[in-house]
Amino acid sequence: MAESWVNSAERIGSDLHLELELTGSGSRRAALGDALREAVRSGRLAPGTRLPPYRSLAADLGVARNTVADAYAELVAEGWLTARQGSGTRVAERTEPLRAAGQARVPRRTPPRARGPRHDLRQGTPDASAFPRTAWLASYRRALQQAPNEVFGPGDPAGRVELREALAEYLARARGVRTEPGRIVICSGFAHALRLLFQNAQCLKGPLAVEAYGLPFHRELLAGAGVRPVPLPLDEHGADVGRLGRERAVLLTPAHQFPTGGPLHAERRAAAVDWARARDGVVLEDDYDGEFRYDRKPVGAVQGLDPERVIYVGSVSKSLSPAVRLGWMVLPERYVDTVLAAKGEREAWASVLDQLALADFLVSGAYDRHVRRMRQRYRSRRDRLVAALAAHAPHVEVSGVAAGLHAVLRLPPGTERSAVKAAVWQGVALDGLAEFRHPAASAGDTPVQDGLVVGYATPSEHAYGAALEALCAALPPGEPGGAPASG
Repeated sequence: MAESWVNSAERIGSDLHLELELTGSGSRRAALGDALREAVRSGRLAPGTRLPPYRSLAADLGVARNTVADAYAELVAEGWLTARQGSGTRVAERTEPLRAAGQARVPRRTPPRARGPRHDLRQGTPDASAFPRTAWLASYRRALQQAPNEVFGPGDPAGRVELREALAEYLARARGVRTEPGRIVICSGFAHALRLLFQNAQCLKGPLAVEAYGLPFHRELLAGAGVRPVPLPLDEHGADVGRLGRERAVLLTPAHQFPTGGPLHAERRAAAVDWARARDGVVLEDDYDGEFRYDRKPVGAVQGLDPERVIYVGSVSKSLSPAVRLGWMVLPERYVDTVLAAKGEREAWASVLDQLALADFLVSGAYDRHVRRMRQRYRSRRDRLVAALAAHAPHVEVSGVAAGLHAVLRLPPGTERSAVKAAVWQGVALDGLAEFRHPAASAGDTPVQDGLVVGYATPSEHAYGAALEALCAALPPGEPGGAPASG
């Protein structure tokens, strides 16, 4: 009969599953040998795999040690295994698994070659090479060493109190947010926040006013939740909140309009809050890159004007890395219980250990130091982009560069599509401005403009110069004798 055996990893640090055909007395060594040959032949035991010591495997299989030792020795003599002192018994190196006679050859899968652009100038991603590994590791170690035992149980859907306390202090100091730890709910980013608010908790319902230019992914997510996004006109002062009507909520990027750039004018910030009060509505504030400003004073959060009428959402996807799946919602009091109920009794999204590490990162000052360092680096890159365009494409206007991690290059009418194709030819990944325009936006309210959205944060330092050269080579030529466009 066939018996399935799995050896204990408790003593040897590895598992070994074998199917033994025990047909009678005296057959255990032969059965073990056949099972090992089949595991190697099929490729389930890959070349170089270390087998358990024969004493441990014998104990797990309930056979004599000599039975396993003899089976190992037999397979070593046949070339199936190798045995070296200090290295243990391993599967012999072979170009491919051995096959029984008549067994069809299984073609080996070749991993697909990584293909992609030589230069990544897409918006939305920070410089991965600048992640503060040493400081983050130090915070992670301290957090792990000091973590109470309860950390390793089910998580609080609100998030760890250590992180919520650290965020309450930081957001008040750096972004002008008025809150307390009990009003902060940890999430895994802005998209997760939208799902919780509109789909899971359904504490917000449509129609929802959105800016005429924004991330299509957010519009798609909202549409999937049954929410109709209604476009608001945009001009040089940001979203025209005076056009808000019967909507119950409005989604804004007031610190740095995405992607066109520029802050929401002070009068419109106040008007948005006044509208929310009058309509019993709410402003949903996406503060996606509020820490990065260069040529202007910091713009505080709209939430500070009325914490009961604004839901403030932020994350570390731009300041640290999108790989650290941590974000936060600062909620009006009336939404806290509903959102926590939607998240459930157990936190299923944000790692508790990552939360504790970020709390330490904030409290220790490492986060502030990292943001200051990256602000200087990104400002330098912004300046290099502007200088390269002034030298090689003076007819192209650059806008939205006073803050953030991207710029908008305004192109001559009718040239955006060809410029995107030329960028692909030059090995540059970027986005056309049209990709972000709401399909229902009125050309009369928000004129259609050709442009490129260029992120200057993603490339590493050594690759940035070549990326700028390729970008300039992809831009359309200017009119002969034409004057340079003003920024």
